[in-house]
Amino acid sequence: MKIKKTIFSLVATIAMAVGYNGVQAQSADANKTYTKVVDASADAVWSVLRKMDEIQNYSKGIVRLEWKGPKDVGGQRVCYAPDNQGFFKENIVDYSDVNRTYSYSVIEGVPIKGMVNTWNVVDLGYNKSMIVWTSKFEEFMENPQITKEQFFEFIDLSLNEMVGNVIAEAKMEAKM
Repeated sequence: MKIKKTIFSLVATIAMAVGYNGVQAQSADANKTYTKVVDASADAVWSVLRKMDEIQNYSKGIVRLEWKGPKDVGGQRVCYAPDNQGFFKENIVDYSDVNRTYSYSVIEGVPIKGMVNTWNVVDLGYNKSMIVWTSKFEEFMENPQITKEQFFEFIDLSLNEMVGNVIAEAKMEAKM
């Protein structure tokens, strides 16, 4: 009976976090989704992930970042690859500290048409959270430099590295 109460309590906590706070963990129409449960509070994780102008600190695939405009909707970042020649340009199209989420459209530098990516941090209670990254796009554009499979393998590796580094930073900041 105690186990049933614990499970019910956990489900209720998640439902409240997702339903009543307006947080949508995953998008049903996303083309690609990445999730990671974290042993750290949502606030601790969001305090790191929300720093949109510091993502070069969490990915070795980005050596330099240029930021233009507000650190909110309307901001733009250009992320440069280690060779300093490859880059991708992104516009921030949605941002909410309350819901711990932001979205960005990738407007240049990737072989994907109409790509919009979203980061969410969902509070799971009991000092746990979940990082969710979703991507919606129209289509992969064939090109001689990279196949669709290679591109998404690169995305997976980049997300694993970046999320791992964000988690490490969030845990370190939470101890301070």
